[in-house]
Amino acid sequence: MIIKEIKSKSILTKSKLPASAYCINPYSGCAHACIYCYACFMRRFSGHTEPWGRYVDIKINANELMQNRLNSMRNLSGTALIGSVTDAYQPLEKKYKLTRQLLKTLQSVDFPISILTKSDLVVRDIDILKNFSDCSVGLTITTMDDKIRKRLEPGAVSIKRRVEALKKIYENGIKTYVFIGPVFPEFTDIKSILNNVKDFTHEVWGESLNIKGGNWSNISNFLLQYYPHLLSDFKTKIKDQTYWDGVEDTFNNLCKNFNLHFVGFFRH
Repeated sequence: MIIKEIKSKSILTKSKLPASAYCINPYSGCAHACIYCYACFMRRFSGHTEPWGRYVDIKINANELMQNRLNSMRNLSGTALIGSVTDAYQPLEKKYKLTRQLLKTLQSVDFPISILTKSDLVVRDIDILKNFSDCSVGLTITTMDDKIRKRLEPGAVSIKRRVEALKKIYENGIKTYVFIGPVFPEFTDIKSILNNVKDFTHEVWGESLNIKGGNWSNISNFLLQYYPHLLSDFKTKIKDQTYWDGVEDTFNNLCKNFNLHFVGFFRH
């Protein structure tokens, strides 16, 4: 793993993502090394040639940048998504605590935030999160099968730990959501995931598999190594909008059955 401490030029950036006006990414790169991550395209902006998941840049001036930006902002409207092209709670956060520092600064002005992570480290910051008037925390779950999880997301914590984190956050009165994405044909059992989180999530989000970021070679290698018999059908399904129509219908129907608020299904 290549780890570098860098000074970034910005930390609060405009967002084109749904339901967020800004994005905050305390790190560049991600040690979770998810094979499907479309954020691997970020390598071309960082100068790294290492494979995605093999490098992390630490934005050591992140909190200073945030303080300066907030001091200069006249309008604090809009939600900031923490972790759009990295995971703000990846393992190095235990040492650097950049996300925790940023949360303290954002909470001082009660800036609306949403966090998306695959890590149960987020529970460490419940003491700060409880003090926001507008805060939501989402855990990403792609599969309930931890054997598959280890192959798809080798650097991330187990699904059990994520579900337990979601439950603890919910019990502390913080708005929660589960992000089921990307949906992997043959591997993502939406019903099983919802059945495991239905009692402690307020919202459900879904997303189709995105192969526009240069991640297809990793995905196809995964299939060839472990599930070669699925490769042809997999390639067909991810390009078939009728298939994704069915996936979206599944989300809608299951969320109605479980009495969960389905926010939406994002396609690529």
